[in-house]
Amino acid sequence: MTSSPDGLDLGALDGYLRSAGIGREGKLRAQLISGGRSNLTFLVTDDSSKWVLRRPPLHGLTPSAHDMAREYKVVAALAETAVPVARAVALCDDDSVLGAPFQMVEYVAGQVVRSRAELEAMGDEQVIEGCVDALIRVLADLHAVEPAAVGLADFGKPSGYLERQVRRWGSQWQLVRRSDDDRDPDVQRLYSALQEAVPPQSRTSIVHGDYRIDNTILDAEDPRQVRAVVDWELSTLGDPLSDAALMCVYRDPSLDLILGAHAAWTSPQLPVADELAHRYSVISGQPLVHWNFYMALAYFKLAIIAAGIDFRRRMSGGADDVDASYRVGETVAPLIARGLTELQN
Repeated sequence: MTSSPDGLDLGALDGYLRSAGIGREGKLRAQLISGGRSNLTFLVTDDSSKWVLRRPPLHGLTPSAHDMAREYKVVAALAETAVPVARAVALCDDDSVLGAPFQMVEYVAGQVVRSRAELEAMGDEQVIEGCVDALIRVLADLHAVEPAAVGLADFGKPSGYLERQVRRWGSQWQLVRRSDDDRDPDVQRLYSALQEAVPPQSRTSIVHGDYRIDNTILDAEDPRQVRAVVDWELSTLGDPLSDAALMCVYRDPSLDLILGAHAAWTSPQLPVADELAHRYSVISGQPLVHWNFYMALAYFKLAIIAAGIDFRRRMSGGADDVDASYRVGETVAPLIARGLTELQN
């Protein structure tokens, strides 16, 4: 057994896998893929197999066992559908094994395209266009899955999703706003306008909640093939048009400042938001009824997410940081303004 990285006891994991009847060959090895305040993600291997293990972080706001189970549940449920996902392997809610709940899926080989440079390296314009269409088709395939048919009828409340989203992000603003915040009047104006404009839910489907290119694994040789959709922590039952609208709003240049990098999804090589929306409507067969509301709600959500990142940064003592790549607080007002403009169209 090789040495265990922080948060992963390979001896205990080996014992658990053997007791669960999961085939093993040779010593377990592991390396941290990503970590921080979000879930820790490890690549775990032996002499014949590769898995991805996810568990809550060691410090800070630790997700509950329910959060681990939620992500595992949706991936397991989608295994026999048209939506590409990693094969579910194990869910352990026994804290005595690793000190926290964890879940494992099979490792999916491929490429994750996060940066603009990685997008440019994918190939020519035809390849990129094919990749975009594949990404949209996968989202449409997800929204076409009947929740009850895959055991997800209880994965969320089937109605009232839009009202809950407006309330949730409006409440979140109250937690992260600055005292005497000069952005507050416009935020409140958009919040009130959204409350008044909530349309009937288009229909109920499984929603991913954070869909864009970097939350997928593409085929290493042909990026026009999506090998798996990942990062299901925000998935639930909701309105599919809200998923599509957030995918479109993520095309906004503000995402670069929010992520602190030149994101692949903001690249000018990709179709503009209106074109993405049109392609989604054609591929899914879903009319974009009340589309301005969905776009305004997505801008509102992204603005509050940015404000939350800025709040945590200020609380950690980083308010005087002059790093131009991390001026996340500057994105809030423009995003709110774009949301207001959407509702006025």
